[in-house]
Amino acid sequence: MALSEYQLNNGHLQQAFVETLDDHAADNVIRQVWSRFIRHKLALAGLIVTVLLILVALLAPLLAPNDPKEVTGIFSAAPSAKHWLGTDQVGRDVVSRLIYATRISLIVGFVTVALYVTFGTLIGIVSAYFGGWLDMAVMRITDMFMAFPFLMVILVIISVLGSNMTTIILVLALFSWPGVARLVRGSVLAIKQLDYVKAGVALGLSTPRILFQHIFPNAIGPIIVNATFGIASAIMSEAGLSFLGMGVQPPTASWGNMLTDAQSLTVLTDQPWLWVPPGAMILITVLAINFVGDGLRDALDSRQ
Repeated sequence: MALSEYQLNNGHLQQAFVETLDDHAADNVIRQVWSRFIRHKLALAGLIVTVLLILVALLAPLLAPNDPKEVTGIFSAAPSAKHWLGTDQVGRDVVSRLIYATRISLIVGFVTVALYVTFGTLIGIVSAYFGGWLDMAVMRITDMFMAFPFLMVILVIISVLGSNMTTIILVLALFSWPGVARLVRGSVLAIKQLDYVKAGVALGLSTPRILFQHIFPNAIGPIIVNATFGIASAIMSEAGLSFLGMGVQPPTASWGNMLTDAQSLTVLTDQPWLWVPPGAMILITVLAINFVGDGLRDALDSRQ
C-alpha cells in the first residue's frame, strides 16, 4: 500500500513538474514571438490601427454624432461644422454611417474567419492524422469545393437566400474552409512523423490529447497567419458584394453600400465626400490587417 501511494504521489509530482516546464516554455515562446513582431514596424502600426478600429466599432454609439439611419432633410450637403463629412443623397450623416459601418465590416471579417478556420482546422487535423480512405475522401470533397466558381456561386446563393449580414458570413465561410484544411493537413502530415508524437502514441495517450495538446500547438503558426489575411479578404468580399447590391442592404451602413453612390459620374466628380471616406476606410483596414499578417508570418517562422 505504501509503495502504491509513493508511486501515485511521485506520478503527480512528475506531471506537475512537466506542466510547469510547459508553462515556462510557452511563456518564452510568446515573449520571443512578440519581440520579433514589434521589430516589424509596419506590423506594429497595423496592429495599432486594427485595435483603434475595434474600439471605434465597440464605441460607435458614443462616437457617432447622429443616428446613421436618421434623415436630416439636408440632401448631399457638403462637409460643414454640423456634418463633418457632409450628408448622402438621402440626407444621412456620412460620419455616423462611416463609424457604424466599421462594426459591419469587422463583424463580417472576424466571425467569418472564426467559423471557417475552426471547421477547416478540425477537418485538416483529422484527415491528416488518420489518413487512409478518410483522408482521400475529405481531400476530394475539398477539391470539389475549391473547383466551384467562387463569386458566381456566392451571388446565386445570396440571391436565393436573401442579402443580409448573416447570409454573407455563412456563405463566405462555406467556401473558404478548404484552403485552411489543406494548409493544416500539410502541417500535420509533417508533424505526426516527429518522434514526440510517435512516443505519445506508444505511451497510449488518447487521440484527442495527441491531436490538440501535441500536434495542434505546433501547427498553429500558419493557421494564425492565414486567419489574419482571411479577415482582410472577408472585409473586401463583403464590401464588393454590398457595392453590387448583394450584401448588407440600406439603411444599415456598410462601407460597400456607401460606395454604391459612387457609380454616378456626378458623385465621382462633384461629391467626393460620399465615396472617398468609405474607400479610404476599406484601404486602411485591409492594409493594416495585412501588415499584421506579414508581421505574424515573420514572427512565427520556425526558422527564426
